[in-house]
Amino acid sequence: MNHQEVANKLIPLLGGKDNIVSGTHCATRLRLVIEDEEKINQKEIEELDGVQGAFSSSGQYQIIFGTGVVNKVYEPFAKELGLSAETQSSEAHKEAAKRKMNPLARFARTLSNIFVPIIPAIVASGMLMGLLGMMNTYNWVDSESALYVMLDMFSAAAFIILPILIGFSAAKEFGGNTYLGAVIGGIMTHPALLNPWVLSNAEPEYMDFFGIEVAMLGYQGTVIPVLLTVYVMSIVEKRLRKVVPNAIDLLVTPFLTVIFTGFVALLVVGPLGRALGDAITTGLDVIYGTIAGGAGLVFGGLYSMIVLTGVHHSFHAIEAEILGKIGVNYLLPIWAMANVAQGGAGLAVFTKTKSKKTKSIAAPASLSAFLGITEPVIFGVNLRYRRPFIGAAIGGALGGFYVTFTQVTANGLGLTGIPMFAIVQDPLNYAIGFLIAAGGAFVTTLLLGWKEE
Repeated sequence: MNHQEVANKLIPLLGGKDNIVSGTHCATRLRLVIEDEEKINQKEIEELDGVQGAFSSSGQYQIIFGTGVVNKVYEPFAKELGLSAETQSSEAHKEAAKRKMNPLARFARTLSNIFVPIIPAIVASGMLMGLLGMMNTYNWVDSESALYVMLDMFSAAAFIILPILIGFSAAKEFGGNTYLGAVIGGIMTHPALLNPWVLSNAEPEYMDFFGIEVAMLGYQGTVIPVLLTVYVMSIVEKRLRKVVPNAIDLLVTPFLTVIFTGFVALLVVGPLGRALGDAITTGLDVIYGTIAGGAGLVFGGLYSMIVLTGVHHSFHAIEAEILGKIGVNYLLPIWAMANVAQGGAGLAVFTKTKSKKTKSIAAPASLSAFLGITEPVIFGVNLRYRRPFIGAAIGGALGGFYVTFTQVTANGLGLTGIPMFAIVQDPLNYAIGFLIAAGGAFVTTLLLGWKEE
């Protein structure tokens, strides 16, 4: 393909230079903030050489080119538009995209920005938990040995200091000082507070703070309390910086911010956040446990529709809360079934379509779905022909039913598809669910059929 030619053709199809506010790219997609998306010629963009699909999500119009191609198209595209370094920067682009999003999508994107950087730490801990589980089940190592004890320490560390990690990341997203955010997380996990992560059955002591009974209970492994507290901290810090003279800002602002937010954390926001987190996890536990497999049937079928709205980014917070409370993640296997079902539907399109371009898109996009990345197959193939998307929803529901019925859980978050085998607690039933979801979507899509131009 001629990358310069594609870039030149793309600009008028997007409504012209004046309609493109900012642009950047990720590993597979061109990400654009568009002034008026009504001016976009969607059909002709999808027919361009190299385009695997295009869709609007999270305040951005995204065009899928694939790894190794998108950067080659973006270079002449940005040059032709005359995009400045500022409009191409990730932070400026994020802000431009946020302004185009509705409040719910903006909230979901905020949570995603907070939790995505933390995922590697939780994945590492989850894989270690899986390794420890296998060691314990098959008696590979004595649980009293130094090796086992050390690995146990390594696996629990990320969850014990989770509020510190979240505090740092949340402060960055909320516009506060990241290190003050980490300090707030440190206050909420101070050694003087009882650690519920390792002593869940112990009763905390109470101290009297001017007539207020304060439980000496820490927030290790929790999510919502530290999110709310750091949000308050960021507001306090920004308002203080407006009134404190520059000459003493470095001394006074952090000092007052930590004192005020520390009291708020232990006396108000922390307890309220803990109650809210407990209510969410209890509610999900009730749904999950009421009808065997029922939660997976519903969530597995609807998850891909939620992906279209972008709200699924907020699920990281809920999963982390559940993981911190009960030590396992029972939602991730359901999401995984929905994702691999999209791959199964994409493979059905690949086997039956007569379009060479569709075949060239469907095969790699389906493989991508099996590896946990579904946008290419959803927007480039299944949603484009509609019925394959419905077939994928049915496959996701069937697979979701099976993994919840057999109580498949994960030790972390973020990984779905094939990579999830590294953190799943029941690999056999997960594999069966995987085949049910992908196979069910494949067969259903073929039975439903679809119309091609």
